[in-house]
Amino acid sequence: MPILTTPTPPRRMTPPPGFWRRAVLVALIGCLPGVATAQNAPRSDPSDAPPGVRLPVQEVTLDNGMRFLVLERSSSPTVGFVVTYPVGGVNEALGSTGTAHLLEHLLFKGSRSIGTTDVAAEEALFARMDAVHDTLLALRGERAPAAGEIEELETRIEALEDSARVLVIPNEFDRVLSQAGARGLNATTTNEATTYFVELPANRAELWFALESDRMREPVFREFYTERDVVQEERRLRVETSPGGRLYEEHLAAAFQLHPYRMPVVGYMSDLESLTREQVAEYHRRYYGARNAVVAVVGGVEATEVERWARRYFSDIEAGDPPPSVLAREPEQTGPRRVEVRADAGSALRFGWKVPSAFHPDAPALAMLSALLTGGTTAHLQEALVDEGGWATYVGASMGPGELYPRLFTLDVTPRSSIPVAEVEAAVLASIEDFLEEPPSLESVERVRTRIAAGDIRRLRSNLGLAMQLAGSTASTGDWRAGFRTSQEMRAVTADEVWEVARRYLRPEGLTVAVLQREGSS
Repeated sequence: MPILTTPTPPRRMTPPPGFWRRAVLVALIGCLPGVATAQNAPRSDPSDAPPGVRLPVQEVTLDNGMRFLVLERSSSPTVGFVVTYPVGGVNEALGSTGTAHLLEHLLFKGSRSIGTTDVAAEEALFARMDAVHDTLLALRGERAPAAGEIEELETRIEALEDSARVLVIPNEFDRVLSQAGARGLNATTTNEATTYFVELPANRAELWFALESDRMREPVFREFYTERDVVQEERRLRVETSPGGRLYEEHLAAAFQLHPYRMPVVGYMSDLESLTREQVAEYHRRYYGARNAVVAVVGGVEATEVERWARRYFSDIEAGDPPPSVLAREPEQTGPRRVEVRADAGSALRFGWKVPSAFHPDAPALAMLSALLTGGTTAHLQEALVDEGGWATYVGASMGPGELYPRLFTLDVTPRSSIPVAEVEAAVLASIEDFLEEPPSLESVERVRTRIAAGDIRRLRSNLGLAMQLAGSTASTGDWRAGFRTSQEMRAVTADEVWEVARRYLRPEGLTVAVLQREGSS
């Protein structure tokens, strides 16, 4: 990229592009103040449908494909806003891992209207520092760069970023929302989606539409290299200097040899060191378009008003490209795998068996299996390993790291410090074998069904939590009811069905074990 200087634009009598959007933002900001079922119940019994399926959710789809889900709660003083894009770690490739997560960070830096005193001057400095970064990447590719050259280029980038930082209004996006009474402003990136969320007072709801459309339309990735360093430090803390983080990453890398589930969402360090502003901007241009955005709005708003704001603020957003396809298919695992991590820490174990995606017919029974093994004080492994057996201080089951593709049924176990980890490992596998000898009891299945029914009610209480579920289900399945139906399907699972999937999938040839042991132990 050439080094260039942008001249000061001539004064114009007509409003420049984006003027009216900025005017709206100024106007809005300026007014701110300083039940259990029988064991063999049919899967689709309408009378047993969870209450969430019957919610009066109203759907609005703009011409550009952007989808809005609105649930009116007239008595609520707040509104939860969630926007989900169905792109994440699985959509990346080696060399660019961590792009989605870095973008998540950068989208809080503002836009051409928010977070700057002079965007044109900023962009001129961006061009200069990116040109230096291109030179730096080329130099790193050489076999023997001259001593000090890389450090000199890194220093130049830091100096240019410092010059650009003078033009930044720090955390203005966050400040504007906070002054409006926002709570819970944050975002999260997973293997299969990136989600942004916040809760606002109901009388400040339009502000979300103005701010979110502004950063969706024309974000500015300011403080790029500084924020990239922040993400690198996050990786160091969560993975490289965290024994548990290393164990998790090594376990996935051993279990998945080809599928991108093996790659960390935070990214590999070498990729983070070389990611460019243009790579992130291109990712945003392609996949953060209107057709991929699913917005859920839950709380004290009217659906007609939400639709009016949606069309006013988002109708001109480009549709963008659909999420990149994941074509990799994991080869069948034909034998057990094992990986060990050594660290100055207490021991830990991870067991992972290959299971189908969350949309496979066996998924509800596998979810019920997870609850029967470790969910609650009477769960099989909780009793056998923790409460009665005394082998471990903790045992938990989960499935992941995603939902869309074949994944792992995982057990996390923390052995008691006084017991050799090899003995705990043998005890875990023996307890699994005990479970496979006969179907679980009717009483244990009924206890789980009761907890699921209670959970169906609890998860309707929070505006933001409910908006999360509506947006997430729609982004992954196209139907906001899908998440609620999952609980109905789980409650319809019989003890025999749980036993069948346990015997089908908890087999040695599909198992990958990861062991964390203290350095020097045997």
